[in-house]
Amino acid sequence: MNDKPLITIITVTYNAEPTIEQTLESVERQTYPRIEHLIVDGCSTDHTMSHVQRYVERNAEPNRHTIRVVREPDNGLYDAMNKGINLAAGDYLVFLNAGDRLHEPTTIEQIVSQTGWQRDRANYAVLYGETDLVDAEGHFLRHRRLEAPERLSSKSFLQGMLVCHQSFYARTDLARSEPFDLRYRYSADYDWCIRLMRRAERRRLRFLNTHLILTDYLSEGLTTRNHRRSLLERLRLMAHHYGWSRAILAHLWFVVRAIIKR
Repeated sequence: MNDKPLITIITVTYNAEPTIEQTLESVERQTYPRIEHLIVDGCSTDHTMSHVQRYVERNAEPNRHTIRVVREPDNGLYDAMNKGINLAAGDYLVFLNAGDRLHEPTTIEQIVSQTGWQRDRANYAVLYGETDLVDAEGHFLRHRRLEAPERLSSKSFLQGMLVCHQSFYARTDLARSEPFDLRYRYSADYDWCIRLMRRAERRRLRFLNTHLILTDYLSEGLTTRNHRRSLLERLRLMAHHYGWSRAILAHLWFVVRAIIKR
């Protein structure tokens, strides 16, 4: 029985040839030994799978991290992410999409060292940290404007998605209990984090702030390209979870906050 948790990194891809290599390389460089990298590809028609195949071959030798590749049609990003959740063998899982990178080679090792993890114990429900934004070449742009709260709870997200879901490591058993809701096209990750935290709170499980920058996040994702629609969807989700009056007040504050930070 291993005394260290297995961490599943889920990478969802579709025609990700321009950005997938830096993601694969960032996982490959990790010093932590117990990593499962699960790649869920929606039948890419470009050279994404050529990059993936070379990555698999480079890591075929013993004592390298485990790589599993699933290639089949899906019904969009969040459907593919649900497949990843169901297939994950790890004790914790995190999503690292094409273009995103783990912040440094010791990132996973540093996270695990803080957990005090023990099998058959009520371990932390969520491990979380900060995020940097990078461009398509992986160059640093800025720190994410929304900072992770010192103490995270399901109420924290009334202030917006304070923790980027690529820096949100969830216990796999909890993630399986709260799959992504496919009714939402842009903000299902926001909804998923809230529901997962509420489930954890009902079970009186704790959240761990690692106080680390965990992820270099590619700023041109699906939500970024559809910013207005994403905001409207998030408003509806916020109203669903916290009530319309609080949701509207929160969004008025978002406008003021954006003006102040210019």
